[in-house]
Amino acid sequence: MASLRDQLGGLVYSTESGRHCPACGEAVNACRCEEQADAERVAALDGIVRIRRETSGRKGKGVTTITGIPLVEKELKLLAKKLKQRCGTGGAVKNGMIEIQGDHRATLKAALEADGYTVKLAGG
Repeated sequence: MASLRDQLGGLVYSTESGRHCPACGEAVNACRCEEQADAERVAALDGIVRIRRETSGRKGKGVTTITGIPLVEKELKLLAKKLKQRCGTGGAVKNGMIEIQGDHRATLKAALEADGYTVKLAGG
């Protein structure tokens, strides 16, 4: 069984550098953990953007989800903003997936193909 000292052994705050990342131990402003995780997520994609309509867990309200876009988080948010403006509706970026409120599969497919992505309509 691990001792309490082993469990709490990581530095979380320093008066010199402030908060520290629990994963790598670097100061939060120097931490690269999130960027590395984002780069690994992008590298694991197959290059095909999938668009589907979902209603599960949303009280019957439909959203169009876009997955498989090979962009890092900041660029993904900019693309989501552009797509939301194109559809004239709201949305969000969650876990590398863009959610657009409503059923806008055809509009989104045309917009993404114009940007040079390979797009598939997934689901029914």
